[in-house]
Amino acid sequence: MQPEQGRLRARSRAACTLVLCALAAVVGSAATPPAPISAVDSVALTVSDLDRASDFYSKVLTFEKVADREVAGGPYERLFGVPGLRVRSVRMRLGDEYLELQQFLAPRGRPVPIDSRSNDRWFQHVAIIVSDMNAAYARLQSFNVEQASSAPQRLPDWNPNAGGIEAFYFRDPDGHNLEVLQFPADKGARKWHARDGRLFLGIDHTAIVVADTEASLHFYRDVLGMRIAGSSDNYGTEQEHLNNVSGAHLRITSLRAAHGPGIEFLEYLAPRSGRPLPADTQPDDLWYWQVNLCSAAPAAFEPALRDSHAPLLSAGTIELVDPTLGWRKGLLTRDPDGHASLIAEGQSCTRTW
Repeated sequence: MQPEQGRLRARSRAACTLVLCALAAVVGSAATPPAPISAVDSVALTVSDLDRASDFYSKVLTFEKVADREVAGGPYERLFGVPGLRVRSVRMRLGDEYLELQQFLAPRGRPVPIDSRSNDRWFQHVAIIVSDMNAAYARLQSFNVEQASSAPQRLPDWNPNAGGIEAFYFRDPDGHNLEVLQFPADKGARKWHARDGRLFLGIDHTAIVVADTEASLHFYRDVLGMRIAGSSDNYGTEQEHLNNVSGAHLRITSLRAAHGPGIEFLEYLAPRSGRPLPADTQPDDLWYWQVNLCSAAPAAFEPALRDSHAPLLSAGTIELVDPTLGWRKGLLTRDPDGHASLIAEGQSCTRTW
């Protein structure tokens, strides 16, 4: 080998070593994926009159009020992305699960569009489990609730993952969609089959309409660390009457964290006419819902959320020096369809599940 060739090869090996070292440094400096969220703590929704809403949920659906709080100031303005806000929030419990009813005393948001349909992508509801569908329906009728379904529907036995489930959609005083649901003996968690004399038992999941299941899985499974718990392909006259959407054909996917209610995707394979969430939606608008998720380190999710192009409603992770709402720090983000999630650390997340 000529001396010049030897020098060239030595320089080439050195260059390769530098490249490999640089690549190793990049890989080594990559952000460690955050630990999966530990629980779905609660589901929040914005209401126009908190006293009226809490009265409805307690008297009609037997929720129990466990906290009544009011917040204002810079940290909460940065958390919600709403300047000049003042929010009153009531935490309500049914069984082991919680709803957060929040009223923006200032500023006041817009009402739910009167032409909202179950396949619009701002649709969200909570599924309240009942021990007796006929008794639950009779009770709702006695309070003259606004029906969204024509009547309770029993899903057909040909559908192995949904057959035998009975369900009914209705609305609260602000037009939020709600569902009562009864599982047959071979479906649902064991606790939903306990016979303790209660009619309304708790919240199994919150359901959201999505445009693309795979995109939603990337957010909730790949970024937040939730696991797929089940799926179903639902169509037919029962589904049409439940959702009040002609020709409804849904791909349904259920996800869960280690604790708390699930999150269920409703992707309408037909009709594909559902409208997207208005781009200017704010937390004070009455169609706004928010899933509250527990994490010991909310800030650890920021790089993954940015990499997945998930928009943040809040100005990063916000420290709440007066954790009146039960959170010490947290950030608000949106999924691919605009549904909001609060990733937070606080007292609510330290309870025994």
